[in-house]
Amino acid sequence: MAASLQPPGSPPRGPRPPGAVEADLATRVLDPFWRGLVGYRVLAWGYAAVLVTLNHPYYRSPGGAVLVLALMAVWTAVTSVGYLRPIWAPWALWSLRALRALRARRAPGALRQGRLALLDVVVTLVAVAATRLVDTPDRIAHGAPVLTTVWSAGPVIAVALAYGVLSGLAGALLVQAAVLVVRGRFGAAEATDLLLMVATALAVGYAATVLRRSSDRLRQAIELRAALAERERLARSIHDGVLQVLAQVRRRGAELGGPAAELGSLAGEQEVALRTLIVTGPPEQRPLGQEEVTARLAALATPRVTVSTPATPVLLPTHTATELVAAVEAALANVRVHVGRDAPAWVLLEDLGEQVVVSVRDDGPGIPAGRVAAAEAEGRLGVSRSIQGRFESVGGTARCESGPGLGCEWTFEIPVRRAPAGRRR
Repeated sequence: MAASLQPPGSPPRGPRPPGAVEADLATRVLDPFWRGLVGYRVLAWGYAAVLVTLNHPYYRSPGGAVLVLALMAVWTAVTSVGYLRPIWAPWALWSLRALRALRARRAPGALRQGRLALLDVVVTLVAVAATRLVDTPDRIAHGAPVLTTVWSAGPVIAVALAYGVLSGLAGALLVQAAVLVVRGRFGAAEATDLLLMVATALAVGYAATVLRRSSDRLRQAIELRAALAERERLARSIHDGVLQVLAQVRRRGAELGGPAAELGSLAGEQEVALRTLIVTGPPEQRPLGQEEVTARLAALATPRVTVSTPATPVLLPTHTATELVAAVEAALANVRVHVGRDAPAWVLLEDLGEQVVVSVRDDGPGIPAGRVAAAEAEGRLGVSRSIQGRFESVGGTARCESGPGLGCEWTFEIPVRRAPAGRRR
């Protein structure tokens, strides 16, 4: 057997889970922009080097100009490595969290690039200000270029890529403000530079934002596809093995009777629960703060409880959905206690647009008139708190229709205020 050359502590090699490759590609959608920024920065430094060479005899401090140019070269190399390989850059160790992430081989590269971009702005501002120390006031007054020239646009692009339009615009205004302070005037050339830098920040920031959102949607679609594929695989395995065994135990227990019948009944409940689980699709994309109640109610189905829900997801605020499911569970518990463990019950969920209606019905002996009010007066608050109180707390209503020999039907009505489209998670 060949010896493994894998470094100690590294993740094991082998087949990657479904969608892993596509998800990695989705998270690296801005990598071409960062590579383009590095190429631009190198070319811009070369242009600055040509200007320093041509103007070398006219500087107040020629040696200082060469020193600033050399420091710009070093910083260009440092940022190039950081923008292209943010996980392994030494400044990824700025925090304990980053150190832990580095050890786990999953350092958040985008965060490192953003921090490096902010530091890049500071270094560029210092390089721009160094023009006052290196060049003569007379040359600066007559429009001589600052030492950084177009090299100073690099951090503006980096900030726009890392943080978006507004941050890129702020970076452009900050860098150009420093250039204006150094030059001490605002003319046509300065106005043109300002306009070009602002336009660059807006264009790059907007493009990065759009691509990042598209990447998030792509990643969500990939995750849903992978979840669906895994669910289908598990469903086949469960259907071919566990479900058939449970069905056989249920049938055999019913034939034998006695204690075996109880075991068969429990096996039947688990069979229904598993069938409900494998036929329920993966979680849908939903607005922030919303919960899908169809699957949660479907999970309450048993051989004695029939649950009917719409084919489309029904979304409610998270707290409202939790209270609704808890109230339905309380109503079903009342059926088991007051009607019998083997009593059938039916749950119906309806989405009427302006409101969501849930009905819980049984065919028991019913509740005598005034019995609920009498139980509340006696201090037995199960119905008032577990059912009615829950819906009052979320702005809904709960009413019970019953009578001797008519069974009992709880109707829960919840007004719905739809979340704006587009706020998807």
